[in-house]
Amino acid sequence: MSKVEDFFSIISNLTTSVVVLDDTLCAAYMNSSAEVLIGVSAERLAPQPIYAWLILNENERTLLSKALLEGHPYTIREASIRTIKGQELIIDYSVSPIQLSDQSYLLLEIQGRDRLLRIEKEEELIGRHATTRNLVRGMAHEIKNPLAGIRGAAQLLERQLADPSLQEYTQVIIDEADRLGDLVDKLLGPRVSPKLSELNVHSILERVYRLGVAEVAGKIELIRDYDPSIPDIRGDRSQLIQAVLNLLRNAVQSLTERPVDQPKIQIRTRTKRQVTIGTVKHKLVCLIEIIDNGQGVAEDLKNSMFFPMISGRADGSGLGLSISQSIINQHAGLIECQSEPGSTVFSLWLPISNY
Repeated sequence: MSKVEDFFSIISNLTTSVVVLDDTLCAAYMNSSAEVLIGVSAERLAPQPIYAWLILNENERTLLSKALLEGHPYTIREASIRTIKGQELIIDYSVSPIQLSDQSYLLLEIQGRDRLLRIEKEEELIGRHATTRNLVRGMAHEIKNPLAGIRGAAQLLERQLADPSLQEYTQVIIDEADRLGDLVDKLLGPRVSPKLSELNVHSILERVYRLGVAEVAGKIELIRDYDPSIPDIRGDRSQLIQAVLNLLRNAVQSLTERPVDQPKIQIRTRTKRQVTIGTVKHKLVCLIEIIDNGQGVAEDLKNSMFFPMISGRADGSGLGLSISQSIINQHAGLIECQSEPGSTVFSLWLPISNY
């Protein structure tokens, strides 16, 4: 075995993603970890220069050439790498010049940053939502106590009024107290813990789909794209239906209020492996996506859309997304949103506990 082959054999089993570039800046070798990260085999990547898959600015190209010619190692933080499918990933990478059998190579050690950034984002989202939920619940409880007193006093006053025409006013007080009480109950979210049982996720989605078909009345195309291999999940059927239905109705309202040509909503399911939700890593999760081709979420709402009383509509309660997030959090899951004009994707992640 040659010195080059021996070196390649050593790095082949490293968990760090490693790519070896020759003097033409093409991949002479990449280990299996790098193949997984970039999403392409070494044989397919070999003829392509590094610029085809690593996004380099002018300064980084200069550093790369200088490393090859002058032997200067360097490290770049939070660079972008392009997978074979066109997806961009955030990475840290180090470049080290090496000599093998009198030939110059560059050793690229790549560390993916996407997973770490995603974990940080999810932790922040979960923490902010929990803090806001606790604050709102505290305020809601403070509101409910005097509401009960106001309602009770109005009922007592109604019994004491001799003039029946005046009872109309006490009834207004009672009705408004009941309305505010209902609003407070919605702010408090689900008041009972989920009643967990084994569920087929598609039976939940089919229920939501049928409700959606009835509501859109043919004005919006509803598309189902299911992965039939998804195992059963543990969850509360009624709560999960409510959570997904809120997301679907949000998409319907977006397409109705700001119409587009050929409005569509897609309900899609997939499984994902080795996914971290918050700080917990799960071997297998169920991913439910509600995708619409509307005009997208306003920039000023993207970071606050899951908070109570936040809505982009004048007549919106701002509770639907908050309630959905609370329900999914109770199932150890998470809802995320990626939105741009022409594509808004609500991603609902649910752990599959038997894996």
